[in-house]
Amino acid sequence: MAEEKQKKSESASKQASEGVVLIGKKPVMNYVIACLTFFNSGAQKVVVKARGRAISRAVDTVELLRRAFMKDLQLSNISIGTEEVARSDGQKTNVSTIEITITRQ
Repeated sequence: MAEEKQKKSESASKQASEGVVLIGKKPVMNYVIACLTFFNSGAQKVVVKARGRAISRAVDTVELLRRAFMKDLQLSNISIGTEEVARSDGQKTNVSTIEITITRQ
């Protein structure tokens, strides 16, 4: 159990150092502020990741960041895909994913 917690904390710290923002159910402004924090701390690149219904929230986050807060941002890469996820009843289902990489010019 302690080993799992250690792996999770290592993964979270690795993502934080690389400038990765995982989009979930929180309001869009929370994610915009997270991206701004990465850029203000010196990061040149931030990756916004989302799955399923959160994809639209990820797109809203990037567009709000680009249009309202930081005009010098550029989309360097957008990748979409599908992950196979096991549901609670044991069946597998497909979930769409998106990764948006934004860089500061």
